[in-house]
Amino acid sequence: MKVNVHLNTNLKRIRTSKGYSQKQLAELSGVSLRSIQMYEQRQKDINKAQSDSLFRLAKALGCTMEDLLENCVKSRM
Repeated sequence: MKVNVHLNTNLKRIRTSKGYSQKQLAELSGVSLRSIQMYEQRQKDINKAQSDSLFRLAKALGCTMEDLLENCVKSRM
């Protein structure tokens, strides 16, 4: 399945819904501004991010780490 690169990433969607700039999120989470930019531009795969970075982003955004992941495969029934 192809991903539409024109859609916002989960990270960007959640960040903007909270009203944070990328810089504000970087300051709140301790994750570098450049990493946040690269995750949102899909130049860096957030699914392969270190768990510590995901945890800090999720905590700053008030969501779960899973909420930030892209294309999660749901288990088959």
